[in-house]
Amino acid sequence: MRLTKSPHADGEEKHELAPPFRNPFVHDLRFTTFQKLQIGLMTVTLFPIRLFIAAFMMLLAWPFAFIATMGRSESEVEPQSLWRKIVDLVLRTIMRVMWFAGGFHWISIKGRQALPAEAPIITLAPHSSYFDAMPVTMTMASIVMKAESKDIPVWGTLIKYIRPVFVSRSDQDSRRKTVEEIKRRAQSGGEWPQIMIFPEGTCTNRSCLITFKPGAFIPAVPVQPVVIRYPNQLDTITWTWQGPGAFKILWLTLCQFHNDFEIEYLPIYTPSKEERKNPALFANNVRCLMAKALQVPVTDYSFEDCQLAMAEGQIRLPVDTCLLEFAKLVRRLGFKREKSEKVLQEYGARACKLQGERLSLEDFTQFLDLPVSDVLRDMFALFDEDADGSIDIREFVIAFSVVCRPAKTMETIKLAFKMFEAEEDGAITENDLMCVLRTALGVGELKVGRLFRAIDEEDSGKITFESFRNFAEQYPDFAEDYLYSDNTGFGGGFSSHASTPVANGFCADFTPSDHHAPQKKLD
Repeated sequence: MRLTKSPHADGEEKHELAPPFRNPFVHDLRFTTFQKLQIGLMTVTLFPIRLFIAAFMMLLAWPFAFIATMGRSESEVEPQSLWRKIVDLVLRTIMRVMWFAGGFHWISIKGRQALPAEAPIITLAPHSSYFDAMPVTMTMASIVMKAESKDIPVWGTLIKYIRPVFVSRSDQDSRRKTVEEIKRRAQSGGEWPQIMIFPEGTCTNRSCLITFKPGAFIPAVPVQPVVIRYPNQLDTITWTWQGPGAFKILWLTLCQFHNDFEIEYLPIYTPSKEERKNPALFANNVRCLMAKALQVPVTDYSFEDCQLAMAEGQIRLPVDTCLLEFAKLVRRLGFKREKSEKVLQEYGARACKLQGERLSLEDFTQFLDLPVSDVLRDMFALFDEDADGSIDIREFVIAFSVVCRPAKTMETIKLAFKMFEAEEDGAITENDLMCVLRTALGVGELKVGRLFRAIDEEDSGKITFESFRNFAEQYPDFAEDYLYSDNTGFGGGFSSHASTPVANGFCADFTPSDHHAPQKKLD
């Protein structure tokens, strides 16, 4: 597979397949010798003091939040009495002291925050860290949270104070109820606090804006876009799934003498008639507006791509894998992962019958039973490595298997062996293994010589799936020992031992399933 420019019917070249930004789910943090010495010094001096103050401020805020929530209605909002206003001011002050102790000595604010009656919903991006909670504590705006969070000691009480909208995992109808509750609050004429939502749904490295989930835009009310920046020389803020963990980010950030933070309130965005009917269009237009303010590109990558890249398995994807691009194209064609097993077996059986015969674009469309489109041309170009207008359909099936079941590495390899194996002995050659693994990893080139020779103990020039599986069971880190060390591009890849991710932002996704983009069922 390869990322390439693809010509379209109008004769122009489309450049979307070669994104000019780095992988949004990766954060590679490196230090100079001076920075290491500075962090070491701060660790034994300022860090423990800051950590203590931050923890103390959280505990200090708890009794005020607890008192303020006593006897308060969860379904109605009453006029705020004087003592509640004083408690609100005290809590904001405590939170500001906490952030100040963490090195955020001053916060740059541009623009004007809209009133709740003007824009009931505030959309913030890019979402890159739990430090993004600063705007919430500064405004005491409501957020959308998982219902389980209200039971967390101390934190749960602080969360309940800002009147969040809770999403319950156990209630299948919770997402619809959440949207209805947001609509109800949004149409209250400004009586309820504003709701702050991070529409990306997970943290990125701020190199681009990934797909906005349409949940915040379903109510079809005016929103105020807000962009946030961390213009620090050393980025210790970013918390992605490939990079420093949550505590390490906290430690490194508290070890910086000063941390810059900027908030910019953009003009209120009122949806058009078409946008009110189409939340995805509304979301995309707001995203483009925010990207322009940030001067970063937009991409169709989503949290589902992060799940693909971080899925458990014995083979991890490199940073520059083409499979993220392929997954994006699969979504744009309308496919979804449910019930994919039957379709994969069908695709595999049909690919076996073709016995490596190369297919043209027209043959490819017939294989998928889809009409020719720009998206299909882009997908075809990924596998047309020789630029001769033909592809090996087996490579498509392997890539499709990885995208549909990213955690089932061995199932994908088994399917690939069936498509490549010789009829007489059910074995494949070194070149076949190179093609299989190269496609499964989404790379253009891959050296597999050492791995093949290690599996082929009899030096027969062929291996079977059984021998491959036995080798993988005997050497579970075979990819680390035999692939990554022999090939470039894997050093900053995803951890092979990381757990399958859930969204690492603190704003829960509440988009009902029927509001996602139309998808083609695999049955």
